[in-house]
Amino acid sequence: MTVAIHPSVDNGVKQGAASFAGGTLVCHCKDRQVKVSVDTQSAHNHVCGCTKCWKPDGSLFAMIAVAPREKVNVTQNEDKLKIVDDKATIQRHACTGCGVHMYGRIENKAHPFYGLDFIHTELSPESGWSAPEFAAFVSSIIESGADPGHMDAVRGRLRELGLQPYDCLSPPLMDFIATKLAQASGVLKS
Repeated sequence: MTVAIHPSVDNGVKQGAASFAGGTLVCHCKDRQVKVSVDTQSAHNHVCGCTKCWKPDGSLFAMIAVAPREKVNVTQNEDKLKIVDDKATIQRHACTGCGVHMYGRIENKAHPFYGLDFIHTELSPESGWSAPEFAAFVSSIIESGADPGHMDAVRGRLRELGLQPYDCLSPPLMDFIATKLAQASGVLKS
């Protein structure tokens, strides 16, 4: 049995294009689609098992990347967007018509990821976005209803796809967070 992870990686991970300079994210509505312009290549793309991220129907994982906040702009039908949970660290802006999360933004200037918006590159008709590099919060798929007895198969499939499974973020991103926190506390100089 092959474990389905996410439609964008189930048939293999597609590599990004070094020259790719961004594109448009489009919600799933048939009319008055929300469109978000991302004027740069994405970074830190990964599949995520957390219960907060939007996942396509039937997917165990979401696929999330980041882009600088100033490069992410709503270009059409912004009036259809609503923040899913205004108490969450990442303010996920979802289309009220189809439910798709268009982007997530951190408003807390002290947060290590402030200035980066979270985006779903599979919402773009353009190809060339950065490839997913790892799998985050893998155990969390159990909280979404995945069978705990299938976790070895899920982790095995992720490794087959070249997506190292973690139950947090990747080591470089965890190092980045720790560095920002150490700089903010004065333990490390910038």
